[in-house]
Amino acid sequence: MSVSQRRGSLAAVALATVLVVAGAPAASATAKPTIEVSGGLTQPVFSYADAIREHVQVESPVDSDGDGKKDLVRVDIIRPKESGSGLKVPVIMHQSPYFDRPGVGFGLDHKEYDPDGNLTKFPLFYDNYFVPRGYAFVSVDMIGTRLSDGCPTSGGPSDVLGGKAVVDWLNGRASAYDDQGAAVKASWTTGRTGMIGHSYEGSLAIGVAGTGVQGLETIVPLAGPSNWYGMWRANGTLTDFKGGQEWLAGLVDLDPQEKCAAARQRMSEGSDDATGNYNSYWHELDYRTGPISKVRNVRASVFSVMGMQDRNVMADQFSTWWAGLPRGVERKVWVTQYGHLDPFWARREVWVDTLHRWFDHELMGVPNDIMRRPRADVQLGPDRWITQADWPAPTARTVTLRPQQDGSLGRTPSTGTGGYLDTRQTEIAMAADPATTNPNRLAFLTSPLKNAVRLSGTPSVSLKVTLDQPTANLGVLLVDYGTDTRIHGVDPGKGQGLKLIDGQDCVGESTADDDGCYQRAADNTVTSAFQVVARGIMDAQNRTSLSHPTPLTPGKAYQITWKMLPQDYEFKAGHQLGLVLTGTNADLGEPALGDAETGTGTKVTVDLAGTAISLPLAAGK
Repeated sequence: MSVSQRRGSLAAVALATVLVVAGAPAASATAKPTIEVSGGLTQPVFSYADAIREHVQVESPVDSDGDGKKDLVRVDIIRPKESGSGLKVPVIMHQSPYFDRPGVGFGLDHKEYDPDGNLTKFPLFYDNYFVPRGYAFVSVDMIGTRLSDGCPTSGGPSDVLGGKAVVDWLNGRASAYDDQGAAVKASWTTGRTGMIGHSYEGSLAIGVAGTGVQGLETIVPLAGPSNWYGMWRANGTLTDFKGGQEWLAGLVDLDPQEKCAAARQRMSEGSDDATGNYNSYWHELDYRTGPISKVRNVRASVFSVMGMQDRNVMADQFSTWWAGLPRGVERKVWVTQYGHLDPFWARREVWVDTLHRWFDHELMGVPNDIMRRPRADVQLGPDRWITQADWPAPTARTVTLRPQQDGSLGRTPSTGTGGYLDTRQTEIAMAADPATTNPNRLAFLTSPLKNAVRLSGTPSVSLKVTLDQPTANLGVLLVDYGTDTRIHGVDPGKGQGLKLIDGQDCVGESTADDDGCYQRAADNTVTSAFQVVARGIMDAQNRTSLSHPTPLTPGKAYQITWKMLPQDYEFKAGHQLGLVLTGTNADLGEPALGDAETGTGTKVTVDLAGTAISLPLAAGK
């Protein structure tokens, strides 16, 4: 049975057992409670105020703090009071490391408890919105955080296996206990579970899905890493500060430092900041091909969201994993021009409706139109969205552009050479004034475009270079030159592309302790002469292997080819595409080699005849 066939048969069973479509004969006073559907959507017929609130500790298979006991995972639950023997409900699961620090969501929400230890306030809106519609919502403290045992491992096995244990418990395959130590079974659920989360939380959903755990029917990862090496590295260079793994573990863990000192020491040693190389430690934190989680093992459907201007979780964390999903996995995607954002803040009404339809279809078996809609929603600019059959755009075709001796960018090979020094610069400094000679970069521009074109997918670059030292950080920028009003999505200090505005939206039902209301936001824009669209960087000595560097022989020419970060972006008519060849990118972090302030200082000589950038381009909209 294929994945889609299996999912279809389960959905049919769920639909037959729990749904009643609006317009059917009224139920008698003694009828079992039912979930109601109208217009392809479940309806809010259950009381949020009267919902059952409880908590359990699920036994995980790991002992991350080395105390000789298996870590217990705290699970806070809210479900319709009617759920149980008369009505079994599916589960929306949010596993997070952030409930202590810094808080979850754009508003940095925290949990609040009653005297019995049950939640009076669940962070985010999922409980307010979905519990009245017949879902249970479970909020899971990741191992090592809040009220769970153990140590956080910044994407390590215990992070993932703790979440998997909760899915197993919901499906009768793991043990859980109440505060008195009595065993508790999840007798109120169908076991059909969907995980959702942003950033680290999204990574947990990706990681758990890659274990192939049964009962996890869908995941909604929002800007989540699929490979933790790629969180801090890019082709051998550091894309963030050194010590990132243990820093992140310390951020989310409020326990005394000595409790998890050994776990953090393993992180420090394994991450090998001195070289930036890939090793067995990083392989264990790879959810694409690693030993704990593999993309080929994903059984759950996927609704993914990724900001193409995200500097926290780079867009290849999405694109590479997305491309590796098994063919039979149902999927949907939103691709945005924002930074590191949850779309609840960017396109709220459309997002909530789409997410509602997705969960209804995937967890309830509601036969709505979500899978008949185009697979991909793509943001091309401020308040400008299109839909297409898939991502990347199926109509995109590879176009190769080559730098010319006169500073232009064309289709035919050129002759001659150019050179620059590998210095650490911001992207704005690298891309500004492309016609001006700059000893720290080479810049090439196309003629003004006659028609709009879209970049949709992953560019690649091939450089023929000669160095005067054994290595350098090789940087490449693809730039849109032309004055325009654009999403200001790069600078975290500018709201990742959004700004808060007056007014609130109350999403779902409310209580005095949890109103489910959130401030509104709108696109934050900037009028600029240019924008860096895509970028790529490479430690030249990692050109053939991320694990085993091979220094270059000074004075010898090398052909170095690699993939840049993906993008979906429209270049408007009259604009020019620019290719900037440069060194250490200050916007992507500090270098693993060379001086953190200046880069390597290596002189890079570029053979133009052997240099090109290949772009997946489609016609503009």
